[in-house]
Amino acid sequence: MPACYEVYVKNHFSAAHALREYPGDCSRMHGHNWIIEVYVRCKELDKVGIGIDFRDIQQALKKVLSELDHFNLNELDPFKDINPTSENIARFIYREIGKILNTGTVRVSKVLVSETPNAGAYYWEE
Repeated sequence: MPACYEVYVKNHFSAAHALREYPGDCSRMHGHNWIIEVYVRCKELDKVGIGIDFRDIQQALKKVLSELDHFNLNELDPFKDINPTSENIARFIYREIGKILNTGTVRVSKVLVSETPNAGAYYWEE
């Protein structure tokens, strides 16, 4: 059976959003301190014993989060036509981080976006 390692980093950003057509309070503009976890699978370790440096993941995540941090998410291009839900934000981050990190031996495996400490959404592609 081939070896596989999965590592993750955690970060956060603050932003506002409103859920269009939502039948409740979340249809009004409000904010969250979003917690993000990015998981990366590695097939090999380097000579030091690292599949991918945590710093590389963190730098890629910071780059992507800088596009979201302290914005009204509804006004950003990725969310002009879709609601900036935890699910859609997770998909956006997953794909953007993948553009930066994915190689033949390293691949983003999933992203968790939590809008509260007790609720969030994972996104991955099979």
